[in-house]
Amino acid sequence: MRITLVILGLLAVIGGLVGIKYKQISSLINMGKAMEKSGPPPEAVAVAVSQEQSWEGTLDAVGSIAAARGVSLSNDAPGVVSRINFESGAMVRAGQVLVELDSSVERAQLATANARKDLANITAGRTRSLVQTNTVAQAQLDNDDAQLKTASTDVNGIQAQLDRKVVRAPFAGRLGIRQVNLGQYLNPGTTLTVLEAIDSVYVDFSLPQQRLSNVKVGMPVRIVIEGAEGSANDGVIAAIDPVVDSATRMMKLRATVPNKEEKLRSGMFAKVEVRLPESAKVITVPATALIHASYGDSVFVVEDKKDDAGAPVKNDKGEPVKVARQQFVKLGEARGDFAAVADGLKAGQTIVSAGAFKLRNGASVVINNSVKVNASLTPQLENH
Repeated sequence: MRITLVILGLLAVIGGLVGIKYKQISSLINMGKAMEKSGPPPEAVAVAVSQEQSWEGTLDAVGSIAAARGVSLSNDAPGVVSRINFESGAMVRAGQVLVELDSSVERAQLATANARKDLANITAGRTRSLVQTNTVAQAQLDNDDAQLKTASTDVNGIQAQLDRKVVRAPFAGRLGIRQVNLGQYLNPGTTLTVLEAIDSVYVDFSLPQQRLSNVKVGMPVRIVIEGAEGSANDGVIAAIDPVVDSATRMMKLRATVPNKEEKLRSGMFAKVEVRLPESAKVITVPATALIHASYGDSVFVVEDKKDDAGAPVKNDKGEPVKVARQQFVKLGEARGDFAAVADGLKAGQTIVSAGAFKLRNGASVVINNSVKVNASLTPQLENH
């Protein structure tokens, strides 16, 4: 009897445990079905609205900065450097003395020539007085005048040699790095430094020959230096080469750009935008909203989720459930942080601007604009 009671107790315990496990398993199965029905949890994304903007027509090119006036300064005559009157990178005015070569020999020769000239001048004056009184012949006066002219010519020649021993700035500008030292012997044509005017620069660039009818002298251009701080520099087209390159079928153009703040330096790489007079209406989206793939470009459009009857689906709080629908688009040109959409999108549609990489078509989303990136047509590089 006692054994029977023990067996019945064990059976009851086992039955209770089986019942508990059955309820747990049934609860997990029902939860799984509910989760399968509701789908994965929504992804947090930032959104933006597609806009219709008026973009001015532009022709894009790449160019190189060149000095409007630049020269390598060198000495005309040989000699030893006796004085250097500038520092590397200094601003100089037109005519400023930069380098002087030793001219002690020429100065001594000049003193001798001046003495001869003075003597010739006195002699010619004395002879001229005697001719007036018929004391000497006219031929003597002619000879003395010739001696005076010869002495004057000798003085001018030696003075010219002295001038060649001095190197002056031909125009105002900024000097480069000094390449000579005091006491150094220089052969004619030795480079001393470079001098460039900084008030304006040239930007040389090329455009396809098909654009010849779209550009003319005087049209505005915008110059952007990649990675440089500050706004873009504005200039105008100064010249168009009349010859098209037969190899590339490109025409060369030159723009003049003010450079008062010295932000543009010779040799810099620059992005050039030729601004056309006409403008066009385009649908724009932030570049971060684009998904690029081998089968095409797309964006995710945020819409209200609807049931089979077409009614909006709401969550427990009574708010509409949002889903992301993948929309393929045809892109136009890019400008700043925006891209133009030529086809596939209308103005006013809400699109995913951040977090699109983790979405799939029909995925549930929740909007969180705390991580939204502010797009701009003229973005500036920030230093941290």
